[in-house]
Amino acid sequence: MAATMIVELLDTTTTAVNKKLDALREEAGVVTMGRVGTLIIKTDNDTLLEESIEAANAATHEHPSRVIVVASGSADATESRLDAQIRLGSDAGGGEVVVLRLSGPLADHAESVVTPFLLPDIPVLAWWPCAAPAVPAQDPLGKLAIRRITDATNGEDPPAAIKSRLSGYTAGDTDLAWARITYWRALLVSAVDQKPHEPIESALVSGLQNEPALDVLAGWLASRIDGPVRRVVGELKVELERKSETITLSRPQEGTTATISRTGRPDALVPLARRETRECLAEDMRRLDADAIYFAALEGIDKVQYA
Repeated sequence: MAATMIVELLDTTTTAVNKKLDALREEAGVVTMGRVGTLIIKTDNDTLLEESIEAANAATHEHPSRVIVVASGSADATESRLDAQIRLGSDAGGGEVVVLRLSGPLADHAESVVTPFLLPDIPVLAWWPCAAPAVPAQDPLGKLAIRRITDATNGEDPPAAIKSRLSGYTAGDTDLAWARITYWRALLVSAVDQKPHEPIESALVSGLQNEPALDVLAGWLASRIDGPVRRVVGELKVELERKSETITLSRPQEGTTATISRTGRPDALVPLARRETRECLAEDMRRLDADAIYFAALEGIDKVQYA
């Protein structure tokens, strides 16, 4: 399905949108039986709206899904109004995109508007690309989902946002900041698993102040080692200290190649580019069960020493 089809439905109803969606799918020869999920995106930030749809489209090539975007309509509206947009084809990734703009009192009942578009008998995931509810599982849209994805990186105060995730945590929650450090964690585990097999006595995580992925990385280390973990502002690196050596994983802020340095050994270069949102989203759409290690990392943030 190469051609892109975008249809606008202004001042409409959920019934009219569903009928139009069915007609467009039939016209384009699209079936829903291959869908593995429904992804709800909730954002009031128009700047991030298209970026979020683009990331979802890329992720749904791996996980064919219906994408339902809930956005704000007219800020001055006093009467309920629904404006919708349907996207099919290359502009909808491996699924279909329905953008719902809610105005007036209707904005307070997003779950009622979304429910008619949920596909039966497949998992529902909810994603807040910027501002997220304090307790995602208690949010009306969050209650529809078995997997709830936030992104502290786009919060007004990213470090505070990732630190607040613990108090509002429910099994099934995750944050894209966690997925952004998947490869960092894998490289560090691989390095530690090599001789001399001594326990890590302390760790240091350094980087930009407003990078929540580093805070949750420090929390993960604090949950795994019996020793102090420091989080500082500086060059991007992680240092692990043990009795006979120091292991350092470092990378330029905008670089794509990292260096692993170990006491008494030659440096090793490894690919380690910053992961794009679409990659992180696809990873989180892969996993639908509770992530106990992520929860432990959130708990570990309280143990981190900030300098």
